[in-house]
Amino acid sequence: MPAISLVVCVHLQRDLLERLIRESRGCYDELLVLHDIPDVQNVRSVVEAANGRFFERPPSFLQEPHWPFLWAQAKCDWILRLDADEFPSEEMKKWLQEFRRAPEPPAEISGYTCIWPLWNGQRMVSKKWPAGRNFLFHKQRVRFLGMCEQVPIPDDNYKPLDFILHHQPKRKSYGVRNILVRKQSWRGTKFIAHCLLGKPTDLVCWRWENEDWPLHWEQIRQHPLQTSLKRVLRGFLLGIRDQWQTEGRFFPVAAMTGPLHQVLICFEYRRLKKKTLNKIGQKI
Repeated sequence: MPAISLVVCVHLQRDLLERLIRESRGCYDELLVLHDIPDVQNVRSVVEAANGRFFERPPSFLQEPHWPFLWAQAKCDWILRLDADEFPSEEMKKWLQEFRRAPEPPAEISGYTCIWPLWNGQRMVSKKWPAGRNFLFHKQRVRFLGMCEQVPIPDDNYKPLDFILHHQPKRKSYGVRNILVRKQSWRGTKFIAHCLLGKPTDLVCWRWENEDWPLHWEQIRQHPLQTSLKRVLRGFLLGIRDQWQTEGRFFPVAAMTGPLHQVLICFEYRRLKKKTLNKIGQKI
């Protein structure tokens, strides 16, 4: 029977973590929580009250650089990857409980994806879109480089499931404001652009030894302006299409959120690369 480690990175989110732990009871065998900065909210007490293990590490203000460390600490091979502002729906809870009692899935299944509905700050405003959120995977069947917004890359396949993972932060989970105003978004943009100046193996990695960037990132490195134009147009149109097919209506602002973020990454990378080349030229 497959055992599951629930792995969570938090940053001053004690109340949200309490909700996640409460709503996830019975869905995992082990709880690991890492606090990205000094624990001024006594999150440790919440974790230890739930019989979990608590860690503090030097701050990166992003969760992805911490994942390889946490996965190495996990006693279980199956990792339930949830954010503090998420929690499983009732249908997902039942599936996870049954999963833990079932035989080990076939080796060609590296993990599972789910639906990740839009949240307007007060209620869920979509039911089927967007899908494809990786939430459960076997840690020996995925590879990962510690890049912000990089998901674990499966050795074989992720199996899509028609279950909802609630994403309910204290703000809207989508929108242009999230990209242009929110400090965390700008921090991620700058981190990604800086990392792309080097090699993926410069990052903290999990089962990743390739010095070549995945195509998604290499396209930005090679053609930042061209890539930004393609992604903003194609991403928006595909988002609108998928919204209509799954919801029968449009969320244009939500469809633009991801593509806009890609544009900002492309422009920030181009700016940093130009700045770096100018410095090299001055030294010569």
